[in-house]
Amino acid sequence: MPQGEQVAPSQARVDSWTWAVRLFKTRSAAAEACRGGHVRVNGSTAKPAQPVRPGDEIRIRAGGVERIVIVERVITKRVGAPVAAQCLIDRSPPPPSREILATMPRRDRGTGRPTKRERRETDRLLGRTED
Repeated sequence: MPQGEQVAPSQARVDSWTWAVRLFKTRSAAAEACRGGHVRVNGSTAKPAQPVRPGDEIRIRAGGVERIVIVERVITKRVGAPVAAQCLIDRSPPPPSREILATMPRRDRGTGRPTKRERRETDRLLGRTED
């Protein structure tokens, strides 16, 4: 192998890969998401050190949004956005439209717990009751 040429690794830690392809701002945030159960690899909850290989499906739930990506190329070092985009296939569903977000009930921050009436209305809206 000529000097300076690097061979791509065949696998990498899931926290390292998700940080390297810019799905998380820091590697510690990626590891914390794994420990919290917000990262799944091929359908099962992933620990930070779980290896990922090309073809693996990774589901990340962060900030109320689910990202679904397929590992195209394994990298361990953080790279620029154009190179990172080549390392994954994004299969994430489109975000909900602004009209749908506007119709969802929201409580002001710091207003406390919902009243019994508000909770029942929310349950009815989300279809969690038999009524």
